[in-house]
Amino acid sequence: MTGQAEISAEITAIQTECSRGGIEHSQPMLNFPPYRSSVLRHPQSALHLADPEALELQAPCFGEGDVTALDADLTAQHTGSPIGERTVVTGRVLDGEGRPVRRQLVEIWQANASGRYIHQGDQHPAPLDPNFTGAGRCLTDDDGCYRFTTIKPGPYPWRNHHNAWRPAHIHFSVFGTDFTQRLITQMYFPGDPLCALDPIYQSIPDPKARERLVAVYDHDITSHEWATGYRWDIVLTGAAATPFEEPR
Repeated sequence: MTGQAEISAEITAIQTECSRGGIEHSQPMLNFPPYRSSVLRHPQSALHLADPEALELQAPCFGEGDVTALDADLTAQHTGSPIGERTVVTGRVLDGEGRPVRRQLVEIWQANASGRYIHQGDQHPAPLDPNFTGAGRCLTDDDGCYRFTTIKPGPYPWRNHHNAWRPAHIHFSVFGTDFTQRLITQMYFPGDPLCALDPIYQSIPDPKARERLVAVYDHDITSHEWATGYRWDIVLTGAAATPFEEPR
């Protein structure tokens, strides 16, 4: 079998076993062999306990004075306009009861339209965009809403297996009031055929939980001759919680 066929067979076998065993997995599996590096990175011993109060003394305070409107518009952070499909991504941060989580810091980072990050570890031969850094942040409002204007990221190759490509995605980080409350996840775009082949996305055996990572195209958010629009809510707790990456 090809590398992708082997990976797909592994994914199907693991998800089938979870289903037969009645195991509910709405969060990513830490030790998921098709996602090769998870085997090396997942915790294999007890975690070290830390005093949260001591950590909070060194943590930042996020307020209105720390975040500006420009931080949320990734298309206006440089002298020129970035290349690619201009996109608005918005939604609400909610608790498990559906209540808005107000004044919380939301950060994003992503590849550019050609699928390239501005990072020394990314040497994939796709062009960098001098007008796109790929990072933004905002605070949720009184309704728990966040909103970013950005460029739709491109897919990119990674070395998990032969001919492996990551679907277009945006990384999200949600803070509480300090670093000890940080949650990290990824948002995907609807209709992307690479999701079915991606071990990171497929490391969540529950298909309904996987679907919660996919944004919805919203024509009301889309603006005439300017940007397409997507809506994606982040639910922090409860049965419908958004899948988050576990600390490693």
